[in-house]
Amino acid sequence: IFSLHLILTALFLAVPLILRDLGLAPVHHSMLYLPVMLGSIAAMVPFIILAERRGLMKQVFLGAVACLGVAQLALGLFAGHFWGFVAALALFFTAFNLLEATLPSLVSKVAPVEAKGTAMGVYSTSQFSGAFVGGLVGGWVHQHLGVTAVFEAGALAALIWLLLASGMRKPGRYTSRLVNVGAVRASGANDLVDRLRRVPGVIEAVVVVDEGVAYLKVDRECLDHVALDEIVTRPA
Repeated sequence: IFSLHLILTALFLAVPLILRDLGLAPVHHSMLYLPVMLGSIAAMVPFIILAERRGLMKQVFLGAVACLGVAQLALGLFAGHFWGFVAALALFFTAFNLLEATLPSLVSKVAPVEAKGTAMGVYSTSQFSGAFVGGLVGGWVHQHLGVTAVFEAGALAALIWLLLASGMRKPGRYTSRLVNVGAVRASGANDLVDRLRRVPGVIEAVVVVDEGVAYLKVDRECLDHVALDEIVTRPA
């Protein structure tokens, strides 16, 4: 998410200037951004379905990062051609929105149950840090190397991101689940965790005694709902 928002912020130091030079007055830029955004949101939906329902999260994720880099190279290439530039911008936002939608899901699947809050805090911090660094680096590149160099720098950032992400393990098809276990003695919490973890399809379990709930990470494809319900109804 750091790289994604770094690239986005840097990109928009250059895009309005190029659109202006192509003859589109700044007051009319929103008339271009709106249909491009709506079209890109519609275009990303099939890929989200592939990622979540077909278990192709890694493939879709890496493909989106690659498209992000290709789109920026195309933006630089078509900086003097209006419709080519618009098409490249649409490709960029399709990849951007796809990554923006899948990254929180990916974090949720990978982060341990007991550290999910911490993971999302780091996620949010990285998002804002990326925007800050993107503005800083993008401004420097624009000033010293020119407007199209901003796209080249963004493509380089996407390439580095792709190389780093290509080695990640395929994420499991996991989802989070909160179950009410009622009043549980502190002395019996560990035993309840062990019983929950023995349920087929339960990957991780954390019991919060004060709240009377258990936070689970489960594989929804093979979760034994009957066994889980039996434990939940008789937690201790």
